[in-house]
Amino acid sequence: MSLSPCLLMVAPNGARRVYHDHPAIPLTPEELARDAQECLAAGASAMHVHVREAGGRHLLDAGAYRDAISAIKETVGDQLLLQVTSEAGGRYSPSEQRDVMEALQPGYVSIAVREWFGDAHEVQASGELCRYLASCGTHIQYIVYSPEDLTHFNHLREQGDVPNGPAFLLFVLGRYVDPPIADPSRLPGFLQALMAGDHWVVCAFGPTEGDCLALAAQQGGHTRVGFENNLWRSDGQLATNNAELVAATKARIEATGRRVMNASEARRFLALTTAANTGVTL
Repeated sequence: MSLSPCLLMVAPNGARRVYHDHPAIPLTPEELARDAQECLAAGASAMHVHVREAGGRHLLDAGAYRDAISAIKETVGDQLLLQVTSEAGGRYSPSEQRDVMEALQPGYVSIAVREWFGDAHEVQASGELCRYLASCGTHIQYIVYSPEDLTHFNHLREQGDVPNGPAFLLFVLGRYVDPPIADPSRLPGFLQALMAGDHWVVCAFGPTEGDCLALAAQQGGHTRVGFENNLWRSDGQLATNNAELVAATKARIEATGRRVMNASEARRFLALTTAANTGVTL
């Protein structure tokens, strides 16, 4: 029996890093479009998109997202599935995050459980918006930073505070520290709290990123790679660009006997539909 294909998402910039951290980090719509083309050629099937202000500061803005998505799609068409972030980035409140996502109604969005549901006073409003977005065709990926986050998410789902049914999750290994090194041995703790039917992706900080993603692929999960979480090759040397990390991850996935999904397969896998009111299919 052939093994299931693996989603390979690139997260090229994140909310924090700037040109000082790496000269090839893409911050403008034009740079994101160039990076998308390079990462597609290297094997990526999806891109996790952050947008920035002119000075590089993290930004949540529906218009800026539309501009970035338009630039990317002019370059790669529908060959990459595009996911936007709702990350607070130390700047936005849960209500501000919700307002932007309600205005954008993206096809695919990532939401941190801690940010949207960590405060009991935010649970009702955040849950209502998640259910509304899902009803409009938005596919939500829930970010969990620990097994405890995942247990909390499972409870929210049991209580009906988030949409019922199988979830798509992102397990984050490591964090922004110096040096930022993720520990692959933390993955089993997440898997022990995983509910049957849920799908999951791993991202990881630092030069152990490749080891963490190889383990995820071996365990039947999916992968997210890129400068948001890691700037280095597995030997500790600075990577040239995101495409180099994508190519290395593709090779690791294929070494497990799996192949990488293309964007069409990823959309079918995630049952992704055209987002309402954005004018683009993400």
